[in-house]
Amino acid sequence: MGWGTLITRRLKVFSLALFVYFDYKAVQKRVQWVSTVKKNAIWAKTHERNARRVLKLMIELEGLWVKMGQYLSTRADVLPEPYIEVLKQLQDSLPPRPLEEVCGTIEKELGKPMRQLFATFDVDPLATASIAQVHRATLEDGREVVVKVQHDGIKEIILEDLKNAKSLIEWIAWAEPQYDFNPMIDEWCKEAPKELDFNHEAENTRTVSKNLSRKTEGGSGGVSSDVDVLIPEIIQSTEKILILEYMDGIRLHDNDSLEEYGVDKKRLVEEITRAYAHQIYIDGFFNGDPHPGNFLVSKEPPHKPILLDFGLTKRISQSMKQALAKMFLSCAEGDQVALLSAFAEMGLKLRVDMPQQSMEIASIFFRQSTTATEAKENIKALNEQRERNAKALQEKMKLNKKEVKHFNPVDAFPGDAIIFMRVLNLLRGMSLSLELVHSSDMTIISHGCFSFIPAGLSASLNVRIVYLDIMRPFAESTLLGSLTRGPSTNSEWIYDSPVNSEVESKLRSLLLEMGSDKILGLQVCAYKDGKVIIDTAAGTLGKYDPRPVQPDSLFPVFSVTKGITAGMVHWLVDQGKLKYEETVADIWPKFGTNKKELIKVQKLISLMLCNETRCFRILTDSFDTS
Repeated sequence: MGWGTLITRRLKVFSLALFVYFDYKAVQKRVQWVSTVKKNAIWAKTHERNARRVLKLMIELEGLWVKMGQYLSTRADVLPEPYIEVLKQLQDSLPPRPLEEVCGTIEKELGKPMRQLFATFDVDPLATASIAQVHRATLEDGREVVVKVQHDGIKEIILEDLKNAKSLIEWIAWAEPQYDFNPMIDEWCKEAPKELDFNHEAENTRTVSKNLSRKTEGGSGGVSSDVDVLIPEIIQSTEKILILEYMDGIRLHDNDSLEEYGVDKKRLVEEITRAYAHQIYIDGFFNGDPHPGNFLVSKEPPHKPILLDFGLTKRISQSMKQALAKMFLSCAEGDQVALLSAFAEMGLKLRVDMPQQSMEIASIFFRQSTTATEAKENIKALNEQRERNAKALQEKMKLNKKEVKHFNPVDAFPGDAIIFMRVLNLLRGMSLSLELVHSSDMTIISHGCFSFIPAGLSASLNVRIVYLDIMRPFAESTLLGSLTRGPSTNSEWIYDSPVNSEVESKLRSLLLEMGSDKILGLQVCAYKDGKVIIDTAAGTLGKYDPRPVQPDSLFPVFSVTKGITAGMVHWLVDQGKLKYEETVADIWPKFGTNKKELIKVQKLISLMLCNETRCFRILTDSFDTS
């Protein structure tokens, strides 16, 4: 590919980007002066014309841009409906490459003429994608196979497209700082070139197939983490050729065929989700590109998912695997301390300390998909949540409305987590794509990172996926298996600090008898005559946070000052400073309002302690008593 072609591709990309950008800016100003009905109509037309412009250029340029279009076409929770409908065409097939080019690549790579390699070879491809096209064939021994053939010259095109995409993302971040996707494109630049070596894909396929075929036990309750999917066997591979076992299946977007064969779409998506949970949390090696084109559904009952295309895979370390599991489970438990600990362990650095907002944002990735009747309420709730978070950020950082839009609270985002987030988004998009078939209604709400969310889902499909329930056993298997809590007879379970008294020694003996199976973690401190007689800490900070409790560990607590105040009043009585029979108003005149002038010190102490007991009972009734 000559310099002229490289420059032409770059000019086309940036010309379209500028054209679309200024089109949206112009419409943004125009709609300020029209009614809501007209505003929605104007935006719908704007989205459709720009979606068609983007599609036309992606098909023309092929390469990386087609892959990007395929990814965007699954993001019904981010893009307007016109983009989803238009870009969905990229999921089907691109114009095929000439047969002469395909046969030439096969013969060059395998070193034999076509007639010696195959008994039959279908002239028409099964599909043509961004990097390769696939033909059905029969080997000389009678085995039916598919032959994946890399496009001639595609390697140079992909590498150049990555440079263009990087430059485009940098320009967007400069023009609109709130949309800084540099960490994502950096990770893609690192991983995408691996797809260009089919030997790499063949080895990935074998590894994932072996991992998913293992019989395992997962979860704290012994829940099986086995998955029931199919993966084609690898027959032969070179850098540009991949020959696999042929499997006859239905494409995910072929709704008519899915209905005809009686496929349970909910079970289908759940099983695919289980397969990815296994890859991520059990194996630490997962396919980073689960778009609908990379799946088939077997025609024979029970209609198992068929997993395809393992060119873009990600291997993560044991520590990152555990951090991702902790992040997931802390979201499930609503444990903000564990979530921030998981962020730190995975290398995610924030510029601002806002645990509640961090929990809300992280939980979005694991929320269940919604049905048609729930979608609008879901949109409203997410929009209100975004507004609350923006307001809290604005108050925390003392920013004005313009500054808060340009403020990025993330200081550093780990590359390993980017592909993980992409997989979660694609899985959500897949469940939405099964719901969105033949749907047309769309509510568009400006929502920052989640700008557009579909409202009119197909009432006939109603695919609701509870990701927390499906993925939890796999995450627990990874995290709970790695925790090193001491057994109930291990003195190391209690934090190593001096014993201050005989009563503290007895307390620690009692704690050892009770053990870690009854106590998750605790701190006990007591004073007598101004001296510390007990200062003991034991256990861990949380169910999914294995850090030991120390005497200076901080815990979120509720309504504890009344007990402290009551204790101080008792001490003042012991010192002769107060009397139980005195009325509080005699000591504190302003207290004697609203018919409180007759309340005595003893009664006030009783009220405080009763309130404290009631609060404790509410907490113990609502949460795990451990």
